[in-house]
Amino acid sequence: MARIESSQPRKQRKARYTAPSHVRTKYLNAPLSEDLKERYQIRTMRVVKGDTVKVTRGDFVGDEGLVDGVDTRKSKLIVHGVSSTKADGTEVPRLIDASNVSLTKLNLNDKRREAKLSEGE
Repeated sequence: MARIESSQPRKQRKARYTAPSHVRTKYLNAPLSEDLKERYQIRTMRVVKGDTVKVTRGDFVGDEGLVDGVDTRKSKLIVHGVSSTKADGTEVPRLIDASNVSLTKLNLNDKRREAKLSEGE
């Protein structure tokens, strides 16, 4: 018998917030830019620190920057140059969802990541 997932929004949110880390990492996938899609023959990839991304949605649309950090607990990205100003004048990084960016340049320092990309070529 097939298990049917609930369509209730509250249960969808709860499943997302209480998901284990190996499932949570799937929420950090971002679409690749057009030239990277052609080169590697894949559509999305997990965002890691050191990747260059372009913001495609929200207040910072069009901004491009290096990923300074990945918050796996909140499933958000910290992008260099994307920040908000607090009332006292201090700059704080603005967390961005991975689905609202596109990868423009990949960090290929990880040998396993590079090997996975070369499989598709």
